[in-house]
Amino acid sequence: MLSLARGLQVIRAFGHARSRLTIREVADLTGMSRAAARRCLHTLSVLGYASGSNGTFELTSSILALASNYLGPASIARIAQPVLERVSDQLHESSSVAVLDGDEIVYVARAATRRILSIGLAVGSRLPAAVTSMGRVLLANLDEPVRQRLISRIRLTRHTPRTIVDKAEFRAELERIGTQGYSVVDQELELGLRSLAVPIRRADGAVLAAINIGVHAARVDKQTLVREFLPVLEQAAGEIAAAAST
Repeated sequence: MLSLARGLQVIRAFGHARSRLTIREVADLTGMSRAAARRCLHTLSVLGYASGSNGTFELTSSILALASNYLGPASIARIAQPVLERVSDQLHESSSVAVLDGDEIVYVARAATRRILSIGLAVGSRLPAAVTSMGRVLLANLDEPVRQRLISRIRLTRHTPRTIVDKAEFRAELERIGTQGYSVVDQELELGLRSLAVPIRRADGAVLAAINIGVHAARVDKQTLVREFLPVLEQAAGEIAAAAST
């Protein structure tokens, strides 16, 4: 069990940083000793999930096989992709679908028209839920006891001068999102980035995932984002949910 947990930690370390890492960097990112990091990387390399040269390692395409069951024909990721592409074409902005994993979101589908964030985003990318529109929508729709436990342990890190870092203010924001049914995050993760997200719900009201649109703050103000983009996202969320239920 410990070996599996460490192996998963190492795999996730690549998603948090960059595509190539040294043993020391993997150890620093995972909190392991260098010896433990070296053993994990060696095992991943033997299994074909990683490769190394000149003291650095990277994941191989074989890692995608681990997600084959999740990304199968009936998955929300496969269902969402053509809808995202249509939304992105219609609005001329990047659109994504993500799910919640602890205090992070994981991108499961994405249609990008242009790069807004300084970091690149792709399927499998992770971001802190607390400072993303999709993360806040997903957190706001958790059962109350689960949401409160997550909030109590989430570390609110200041990414920009606009970032909410006060727990009481953060709780109030999630309550507001739960009531209004959508989330707008205005330059809290990165200056210049404004995003809008809505939940993707099953017929019984349970939230499957979230869908968002990301824009450059200089191009689209908050009022336009809600007035013109929100109806498109809500329709897209409904289409994905309906298709996932069939």
